[in-house]
Amino acid sequence: MTTEATIFEECAEIVAHRHWPGAQHVLTLHAPLTAAAAVPGQFVHLATGERHALRRPLSIMRAMPGQGWIEVLYKAVGRGTQVLAERGVGERLALLGPIGRGFTPVAGRPRALLLGGGVGLPPMIFLAEARRQLARQTLVLLGSEVPFPFQPRPSQQLIAGMPHGVIGTMPLLEDWGIGCRLASRAGLPGCHDGFVTDLARLHLDALDEPTREATMLYGCGPEPMLTAVAALAREYMLPCQLSLEEYMACAVGGCAGCVVPVHEPAGLAMRRVCVDGPVFDAAAVYPG
Repeated sequence: MTTEATIFEECAEIVAHRHWPGAQHVLTLHAPLTAAAAVPGQFVHLATGERHALRRPLSIMRAMPGQGWIEVLYKAVGRGTQVLAERGVGERLALLGPIGRGFTPVAGRPRALLLGGGVGLPPMIFLAEARRQLARQTLVLLGSEVPFPFQPRPSQQLIAGMPHGVIGTMPLLEDWGIGCRLASRAGLPGCHDGFVTDLARLHLDALDEPTREATMLYGCGPEPMLTAVAALAREYMLPCQLSLEEYMACAVGGCAGCVVPVHEPAGLAMRRVCVDGPVFDAAAVYPG
């Protein structure tokens, strides 16, 4: 199950660093080797700039091979990421990437419903952009309990099953022509007052059976959300792939500090999230 893709070591230059409420930060790095090889669902292992600190695994949110840059989103929750938040344009950071197994399409499922929560947003944005380039139909539902790391705006697109007043969208996705709606229990305007999986259920219920049978689920977020996404997939009998979030030390498969139990045809196996994942079949990690 381990990936055979090449992992590059680069000295990445910071070309932009945007700061948002909720200690959220969007970091743009010039890392041409990683940008050229990255696929949705992969991540980088990034030095924070703090001396002797472990690197941090950060999901790739965008990759532009022609311009040589990648973008990541992170929250400053500990000393290492707080130091990272202080780094400025022109500074350089050691980076390993791209790492891990990404998302894969499923035959007969041309439609995709993407669910992202918190710092689980980046893989969904990357996947949505990749699907846009292939002209694949995609709906992105994003949830957050703090203000989003972008300025939401009202959507001009109609989406099946969305409650009245739920019109908030991510401007980047709207500009791409990709449907998007937002969920939050923080009372944010234009957002559904509830979980992102609640919005997904409303949408799936509004679809006719042939359309629902053409749909694939993808998700990334905190474990309670992933458990709920897996349950949703079982309820509607939809294939589902999840990108797991785990603490990592080496991030290249050597320390086995990020292993999770995975149900495989041969039985239960312990797999490393860093290189055997981070993307797994939902039924294999959350069988219900």
